[in-house]
Amino acid sequence: MNIDVYMITGDNERTAKAIAAQVGISNQNVLAHVLPQDKSARVKELQQRGKIVAMVGDGINDSPALAQSDLGIAMGNGTDVAMESGQIVLVKSDVRDVANAIDLSKYTVSKIKQNLLWAFGYNIVLIPVAAGGLYPFTGLLLNPLLAGVAMALSSVSVVSNALTMKGYPKRTIIDRIIFPS
Repeated sequence: MNIDVYMITGDNERTAKAIAAQVGISNQNVLAHVLPQDKSARVKELQQRGKIVAMVGDGINDSPALAQSDLGIAMGNGTDVAMESGQIVLVKSDVRDVANAIDLSKYTVSKIKQNLLWAFGYNIVLIPVAAGGLYPFTGLLLNPLLAGVAMALSSVSVVSNALTMKGYPKRTIIDRIIFPS
């Protein structure tokens, strides 16, 4: 997904690097022996390097880092403090759902952009027509009833486009990466 993944952990370096190797995190992105109170400072360091930081955590010791991060993602089986500190709570507590949440958020933002583009384009063209913009050139006036129907169709098209999100892929992003269709 072109995302730099870091591991910030209180575990010893050897254990942290072994786990990182299993999940594909580069050794240079492993921050081990980090005390609970220092996790938020590490997040702040990454932010000062110009990185947008999403922190995933589940415990009391993660809550300051979750609050410091640009996006805090708490695990559903975590402590109440962590869930209050995060902006997203993953209900199933499966770390793979972090990738799914990111994928779904990108899909949602693309739908919002499509809807804005459609609504603005539609209104830019049809509002002047409804206001009599064609009259000086063609002598045609749009019946107010038709103008109202046209505006309603604009709303219907935006809602219809948003409803296509119901068809959001049921396969997880992990499945699509490992087993592309």
